[in-house]
Amino acid sequence: MTASPAELTEAGAPGKKGIASGRLGRAVLLVAAVAALFHLFGAGFSPFTALVQRPVHLALMGTLAFLGVGVRAVPRTKWGWAFNAVFGSLLVLCALYLVSQNEALVARSGSPTTVDLVAGAVIVVGVLILAQRATGWGLVVVAMGALFYALAGPWLPGILAHRGYGPGRLIEQLFLSTEGIWGVPLGVSADFVYLFVLFGAFLDVAGGGALLIALADRVAGRTRGGPAKTAAVASAFMGSLSGSAVANVVTTGTFTIPLMRRSGFRPFFAGAIEAAASTGGQLMPPVMGAGAFILATWTNIPYGNVALAAVIPAVLYYAALLWAIHFRATKVGLRGSDATRSDGVLGRIHLLLPVLIIVLMLAMGRSPMRAAFWGVVTSLAAAYAVRRTRPALADLARSLRAGASGAVQVAAACAAAGIVVGVASLTGIGLRMSELIVVVSQGNLMIALILTAFGSIVLGMGLPTTAAYVVLAALGAPALVELGVPLLGAHLFIFYFGCISNVTPPVSLAAYAAAGIAGSPPLRTAWTAMGLAAAGFFVPFMFVYAPALILDGTVAEIASTALTALIGVVALAGAVIGYVRGPLGPLRRAVLLAAALALIAPSFLWDGIGLVLFMAAGFAGVRAGPGEEPPEPAPAG
Repeated sequence: MTASPAELTEAGAPGKKGIASGRLGRAVLLVAAVAALFHLFGAGFSPFTALVQRPVHLALMGTLAFLGVGVRAVPRTKWGWAFNAVFGSLLVLCALYLVSQNEALVARSGSPTTVDLVAGAVIVVGVLILAQRATGWGLVVVAMGALFYALAGPWLPGILAHRGYGPGRLIEQLFLSTEGIWGVPLGVSADFVYLFVLFGAFLDVAGGGALLIALADRVAGRTRGGPAKTAAVASAFMGSLSGSAVANVVTTGTFTIPLMRRSGFRPFFAGAIEAAASTGGQLMPPVMGAGAFILATWTNIPYGNVALAAVIPAVLYYAALLWAIHFRATKVGLRGSDATRSDGVLGRIHLLLPVLIIVLMLAMGRSPMRAAFWGVVTSLAAAYAVRRTRPALADLARSLRAGASGAVQVAAACAAAGIVVGVASLTGIGLRMSELIVVVSQGNLMIALILTAFGSIVLGMGLPTTAAYVVLAALGAPALVELGVPLLGAHLFIFYFGCISNVTPPVSLAAYAAAGIAGSPPLRTAWTAMGLAAAGFFVPFMFVYAPALILDGTVAEIASTALTALIGVVALAGAVIGYVRGPLGPLRRAVLLAAALALIAPSFLWDGIGLVLFMAAGFAGVRAGPGEEPPEPAPAG
């Protein structure tokens, strides 16, 4: 199993001493403290511009990474540390060059100097190195593929062809604008992911984690996977208010992910549950992350109709997630507690105040950055207000290192994702997809839906949900309406796939944020979250072919269609996890997936076929009982 960032932080330095001790430990603590002060000042007192906040954020996180914090491996030789020192220094200098030359760069926009291009090349290479060390090769290969695509445009076939861009123009796009590395993905990391991770670290050293464990044991401790189910429901409601899957992950995930790990879920699976649950929150009425209001305005459909129409699809999404959690908990042999914990609740109940303040601020429409700032401030105030929860200086130092370690992975992944987004924006590959849907599909609705779904995921990469929807409503919905999809169904379809891009690799920001908290490999977390959120890929097809799911039909049609759809998402959850009443082999999983697909179609024939396949694969001849995979051991203490 991959070591967590915290474990790497403690044990990754050369020699006998870990990073937490000696001169290297003091350097890490100094940089982590500077990072905390910089982000707190920008969030609470004087916000920085994007081309100041994001480069400084990358410089700080890059410095920590080259010091061995939050990366999968650190050098063991003098030459390795010498490379880190040289390249880490170059990365910081080039980022600070962009900050110091901000006004001059704007004045000579479109005419970069040789120094500008050299600094940009260093940043691009540095981001790829950071991403490789923090996340592995997967995201790096995708980013390098995007760079190749931008350079090789004239020699590519068919729809992939474009005029091509030279290295200078490509570096200008990625380094000298907010359309590349300094774009929305890194902005998410710089603006509030770091602060929410720090918030969770501060609250944890005061005993917030112990408080939540006690509360969760009282609520759902007796059920299989109870803490994870509680986390999913909480994230559903929180995500509906926040309007950002990433903000929701770093708000609730700082508590729920450690809680799920302690209950027996592996780190990557705990992070994936939180990412999938937080992403689905924006599909949950009544607020839908402000999406319901925007969708109603765009389509001239009353808001109440939009919110009601989205209820059944949202319930199906979370039903699939909750069943997946249940199947996983049963598969690995997790059981509920025989007795719930009550110790420590009253003595730490005041630690819930910072959480309530964050929830209220987000519900009132305040920015996640400002909410995170007050969360950090009030968590410290609440911790020091009562002697029992008052942390020592060593605890504060540990929380600074823990916050930095979790944020490094997110920053590296988001910066690399910015390369992908920047190339997509430069080459126009995303914008051309929608206009070709009708022509390529040749009037076939299923092909058009698949193409629209793919285009929506690509266009939604790295964008906030509301922004993604606005772009997609102009580009994707008209093609579906032209092919006969009802207006509301067409817009909800693209809204779903714009949201689901948050857990769709390679640019799955919610999953990367969850991985940073869980201390798990980002890409593995992202792929697992995509599987848990699989209902989000199926449900839109269901309500396009069966409008009764969005309340377009009689009561009998709505009830019967919702029931068969519910069975379909349960079958899908079982196929994803590989378990129903017992472990499922590849053949049974394939049959169960076929059952889920059959239940999409709104006809008695296909529903009957789906039900038969579901009973045959999920129940017939299957031995009940847990599988052979052991649960994640609980941390000591």
